Amino acid sequence: MRLDEFQALMEQLYGAVDRERGIPSTVAWIAEEVGELAQAVRKGTRDQQLHELGDVLAWVASLANQLDLSLTEAVQRYVDDPPR
Repeated sequence: MRLDEFQALMEQLYGAVDRERGIPSTVAWIAEEVGELAQAVRKGTRDQQLHELGDVLAWVASLANQLDLSLTEAVQRYVDDPPR
């Protein structure tokens, strides 16, 4: 699945609810999910790591949708001029 397709899927599945929740709450959820990912990386199984990584990506897509930003555009700088 391409990034733009994933972002569109997250909008379809959760867009209205996520917008109602709002950006500050979405950022808080991202932080929580990153913490859960860190714990899975340290002590979890591969399946737990994949689960938490998926959660982080889903919340980042939600935030991008609420900000009306494209994940594809956001990562383009790594193609054009990667940070060193």
